[in-house]
Amino acid sequence: MTAPLMTLSDLADGAGRLQLDTDGAPVDLFRLVDLDATPQHDAAEAAALEAMSGPTPILVGVTSRSPSSVPTRLLEAMTCTVTSSGDAGCAPQRPVVEVDDVDDALADLESAISASPIAALTLGGLLQLTSRLPVSDGLVAESLAYSTLLAGREFAAWRSGTARRPVPDVADPVLVSRTDDILHVTLNQPERRNAFGRATRDGLIEAFTLAELDHTIRRIELSGRGPSFCSGGDLDEFGTADDVSSAHLLRVGQSAGRAIHRSASRVRVVVHGACIGAGVEVPAFAGRVEARKDAYFQLPELRMGLVPGAGGTVSITRRIGRWRTAFLALSGRPVATDVALRWGLVDGHA
Repeated sequence: MTAPLMTLSDLADGAGRLQLDTDGAPVDLFRLVDLDATPQHDAAEAAALEAMSGPTPILVGVTSRSPSSVPTRLLEAMTCTVTSSGDAGCAPQRPVVEVDDVDDALADLESAISASPIAALTLGGLLQLTSRLPVSDGLVAESLAYSTLLAGREFAAWRSGTARRPVPDVADPVLVSRTDDILHVTLNQPERRNAFGRATRDGLIEAFTLAELDHTIRRIELSGRGPSFCSGGDLDEFGTADDVSSAHLLRVGQSAGRAIHRSASRVRVVVHGACIGAGVEVPAFAGRVEARKDAYFQLPELRMGLVPGAGGTVSITRRIGRWRTAFLALSGRPVATDVALRWGLVDGHA
């Protein structure tokens, strides 16, 4: 960890203001705030919050105290806060992330943010919007940010260094069957760990549109074949659109997450193995998500110079709050089933 710890007084003096270089890239984006050294008086808190009212860098709070002893408004002003305290709480929307090793967590955050500072800054601002907007509006905001980054230099650097393979044709990427009043929807590319590409997206939209129109379907069960529920977006399709503005319109119009959201109260998703990127973003729209013991959840888009683009800044924030979502997306760390259950990312064991 190389970023120095700032105090509340430093924030009040302007240390938390965003700085950009002449090319528009953020400078010293990763800032740590020592919440243990925070003076406990209203004037200092108010001055710091006022100084943070404009655009800010990534502000990560650090505390070893019980988070309940830190002013709530200050915690909520952070991008996220990490603690080793066992009193972080398990209620959804908590602005604190409990970790086993604070230094390791901060090192992961710093490494990922330093590698993709523009995407990281975009994510921080985006989460403040999408966590408050209605679902449809949030999906538009996310897609606009995602499309902008697709045209950016950080994604271009990742794409140029990552080989692209031909995308195979799959006859039935999504299987649909019915038993009485239950519709079974199954991701069906086990050899590709159910990578989320155009064919899978379109298959899901078709299945959930059917369910939306047929009110005799009481429940929709979504699962995946093979070793993993879904390993995330198909990397071989990333960046293949000729026009990012047209890709934005298509992403908003053809949203599997929105299709699931419209029938959420009837949807139960059972996940296992890798649930990466779209593999956690899309299920999070469902009314109920159950996970097997081998499931783990990860948002790796930042390392590609992107933000979550399958609806995750909308769906996941509604389950675990924008602060824990920020930690997942900024660190790229995997989260095991027990933590996901404690946070509310999943609703039970399968």
